[in-house]
Amino acid sequence: MSKETENPTIVFVTGNKMKLREVKAILGNEYEVVNHKYDLPEIQGSTDEVTIEKCRTAAEIVKGPVIVEDTWLGFNAMNGLPGAYIKWFYQSIGCEGLYKMLAGFEDKGAVAGCTFGYCEGPGHPVQLFRGEVDGTIVSPTGEETFGWNPVFKPNGFEQTYAEMDDDVKNSISHRYKACMKLRDFLQEKARQK
Repeated sequence: MSKETENPTIVFVTGNKMKLREVKAILGNEYEVVNHKYDLPEIQGSTDEVTIEKCRTAAEIVKGPVIVEDTWLGFNAMNGLPGAYIKWFYQSIGCEGLYKMLAGFEDKGAVAGCTFGYCEGPGHPVQLFRGEVDGTIVSPTGEETFGWNPVFKPNGFEQTYAEMDDDVKNSISHRYKACMKLRDFLQEKARQK
């Protein structure tokens, strides 16, 4: 983070423009979010393992503080799968395929999750910040402009993420919850300086 600007700068390493847009919207004017796109390796493992490895690698490339993010979607009927591999499932079978994966199951429940990783720089430990939202997998509804949003309907809402106004989604989503924990950590860190 930079001390020269009025708002601290966060280097967010992602190639996903939609994630970048949401993080900027969630953090508002508190931080200057700068994006760097690098092809970071995605190891096989848990969401935490994937996020830690991506964050360590990004900190080595940037040579300073960075954040990375990993999103997952777990189906209750499948004991949390596809989980951290949702990106690959979505790219292979799309939203309709994700919905059909649960055709033989009564339980259509799911958990959407997001984990942010923060690293101060090369050699420093990675801090993790998680957010989760319970919901239901439904037939795709809404525009398919951002991943699996058309099949995930959060509990307590009548709309899928894809149908929601951005302001509503960004105030209740798994990414919002994780991002708020990251923001609180960064604010506390700044106060301690």
